[in-house]
Amino acid sequence: MTGEMGGSRTSWGMAAVVLVCSAFALRALSLIDATGLWSDELYTVGKSFQPSYTVLLAMLRLDTHPPFYYSLVWLWGQLLPASAVTLRLFSWLIYLAGGLLITAQAGALARQRSLARPRLAVAAAALMAFCSPYPVRFAIEGKGYALLVFLVALAWWCRRRHQWLGYGLSVVLAALTHYYGLFLFAATALWDGCRGRWRPFLIASAGLVPALVWMLQASAYLMRTGTGAWIGRPDFALLEDTLARALGLWPLPKLGLLLLVAVLIARSGLQANKPGRQPFGLASLDLADASGLAPSVLMVFGVVVISFWKPLAFSRYFVVLLPALIPWLAVRLAALPLTLRGRGWVAVAAAALLITWWWHSFRELDPALNSHGAREADQFHLVSRVLAKEPHRFSRRERLFNLSDRMEVAAGRMLEPKHSWGGASELDQVLSSDALPDTLWLADSGPAAGTRPRLKVLLRRAQMVGYRCQKAEVADLGAAPYAQVQQCQLAAPLHSERR
Repeated sequence: MTGEMGGSRTSWGMAAVVLVCSAFALRALSLIDATGLWSDELYTVGKSFQPSYTVLLAMLRLDTHPPFYYSLVWLWGQLLPASAVTLRLFSWLIYLAGGLLITAQAGALARQRSLARPRLAVAAAALMAFCSPYPVRFAIEGKGYALLVFLVALAWWCRRRHQWLGYGLSVVLAALTHYYGLFLFAATALWDGCRGRWRPFLIASAGLVPALVWMLQASAYLMRTGTGAWIGRPDFALLEDTLARALGLWPLPKLGLLLLVAVLIARSGLQANKPGRQPFGLASLDLADASGLAPSVLMVFGVVVISFWKPLAFSRYFVVLLPALIPWLAVRLAALPLTLRGRGWVAVAAAALLITWWWHSFRELDPALNSHGAREADQFHLVSRVLAKEPHRFSRRERLFNLSDRMEVAAGRMLEPKHSWGGASELDQVLSSDALPDTLWLADSGPAAGTRPRLKVLLRRAQMVGYRCQKAEVADLGAAPYAQVQQCQLAAPLHSERR
């Protein structure tokens, strides 16, 4: 009878986990078009939704990223209409596949260890893979991070099972998706080589060659001074931001509470005379190796050290750690010999995390949870719609605004504009003509402090020929802090003179 009750509780618990994970995944899907594309996503549109694959490759040679993700999105765009929804849907489907693979890896690792309970490991891994802020944040973003997580998880899966063909192919594709994939498996090759495992060492080393060749042919662009200049040197803010992506807002207080729960469990939440009395201590090297955590930590150390010379460490890139960290942590939790009190504390901590994650994971994805409805402080889509009918629209980032127009037209939210956005050179042509237009619109997207220098260049040129510019008083932009629009009117005396 006790066994039947235990089995029933386990079944109900797994059903609850599936329900919670499905709720997070479906909520992410429901928000797929709730916010406009931000600048990096618009760059993905500009690179991937090309009529010719040859054009795509030519563009990527002058880009900071390797080609595999953009190639897949190009193929995706040949099958489905090129729109913001289809772009983000691709990431969402990969997010599901990556979460399932991470969960399966945790279960497989737990089954290899007699002290770990596989069902509990699967439940813990699923909640972290589908519900924590890191994966959710990139689940509906038109960037390659969801794909990178999936490919790294696939590599760890194949490496543990000694499926060397699959491992080598996964390494090739992960390194060609993002350079952090290259860094990670370079560290893994070094780790395996130092431990005398020559087959995985040689396979990973060979798998990095295509990405290294691509990096070499793009080296002139990658190594120029301005490339990656926005990445700062490692500091405490990098750690805090990375923790915030993993735990949600207020990461340090959360981390403190989790450590407090760990202390309580260690003191009075474990069964007596049972192994595993250090719930959050160092795991065995075997588990850290099998999960991929050991080489992942080695990569982090190398990237941070190198970043003091050439900054490479950026918080969103560390999403590459999830496929190793989540299974390792899930197995460690599943191996704890908890008392009834200990299980209660774990359940309370997990419930508290999930409640905060329901808000924190979607804070930048759901307009109802913030006051601006913007993602990554960009509101290109609003500016596109407001100025769609204006003939004289100019920006230092005209390419992004033209791509934004294209996506808004594809979504059916505006008609095809008769006039494209112009840049500084097009503005100069208009200002040097004999017939000056009565009104010019100068725009940018982002925080005022960041956009001000770009707008100032255009404002100065317009003011030199007699325009008076002020912040546009447009109703739809009133509550849009990241839509920076200046309306410039030609002054009457100079207007008459030029006529």
